[in-house]
Amino acid sequence: MNTVTPRIFIAATEQDTGKTTTSLGLYAGLQQWFPRIGYIKPVGQRFTEVDGRRIDEDSLLMQTVYQTSTPIEDMSPIAVEPEFTRRYINEANHDALVRRIQHSFDRSTWEKDFTIIEGSGHAGVGSVFDLSNATVARILSSKVLLVVPGGIGRPIDEGALNKALFDRERVEVVGVIMNKVLAHKMEQAADFARRGFERLGLELLGIMPVQKILTEPSLQQITEKIRGTFFCNAQFARNHARDIVMGAVSAANIQRRFSPGTLLIVPGDREDIVLAAISEASASNEQRLCGLILSDDLKPHRTLLDMLEKTSLPVVFSPQDSYSIAQRILSLTIKVQPGDTHKIENIQDLVLRHINIPRLIEKLGSGA
Repeated sequence: MNTVTPRIFIAATEQDTGKTTTSLGLYAGLQQWFPRIGYIKPVGQRFTEVDGRRIDEDSLLMQTVYQTSTPIEDMSPIAVEPEFTRRYINEANHDALVRRIQHSFDRSTWEKDFTIIEGSGHAGVGSVFDLSNATVARILSSKVLLVVPGGIGRPIDEGALNKALFDRERVEVVGVIMNKVLAHKMEQAADFARRGFERLGLELLGIMPVQKILTEPSLQQITEKIRGTFFCNAQFARNHARDIVMGAVSAANIQRRFSPGTLLIVPGDREDIVLAAISEASASNEQRLCGLILSDDLKPHRTLLDMLEKTSLPVVFSPQDSYSIAQRILSLTIKVQPGDTHKIENIQDLVLRHINIPRLIEKLGSGA
């Protein structure tokens, strides 16, 4: 297995803490020092079908954004589908899985100056099939950058717990990144976190503020979550929902609640509110609605549907009631999609400004 190419394993203390955000931004930031960068997510939990293969969504994102010139199946060698763990407990094919990861790593590092390895969940995820993040980092001879959530007590407690597992595998954690910190608490959090992590022998290499745009779901993501179907203007499926308004008041009052990026959810038979949405979408001023969801499997009169088709407002039909739709949207885990250009640019700028990349390279040692 390749032991020469510099590498870093991006780990986290829990799921959805910011590993992919960090990897996506670091890829661009590191290119100032390493023009050709490889990427691999050895064990993935969220996958999609690509040419009949199960491929982790984050690997597909990285390949699409950066054109990594690596076969996509080597960027995602193991996708943990529902029966994977049961099969492993029955068969325990550990050696075969390790060989698959090492082979894919060699392919991902081929003719590369640096490689980013992205973990899955916290340090112990994968232990049930003997491939925890800590174990995989050891197998790939990689040092670790640990991503933790904002705060003081919790991230340090969780950092200590995760570091213990990496220590057991004799894997060095070179630093910590704190993510999703409230902007007005950045300075205070940085001071306490830096001192707290130093007590664990860890260096704080960056602290990134919450970015509201990264928490805004696209209409496409929402539509998939609520089992909806586009009626018209699906070309605007990338619109982001900044706010949600339910059509529970009169048409005269509903427009007062509209602001840029508002998603309106209303039963399809509330034709007065549908007409208010048409009026808003037809106005010459800046359109405030990002989309309209017609709930309860109800549709307005054909005349109103024809009028909606003449606007640029994306309209979605859903069989669910308005309250259930709102609940599902609020429970969404927002993942960056390949077409989210503005979000991706925001992430790249965020990492470049808030992570000490030169210090990270220095901590990786002479190989980097």
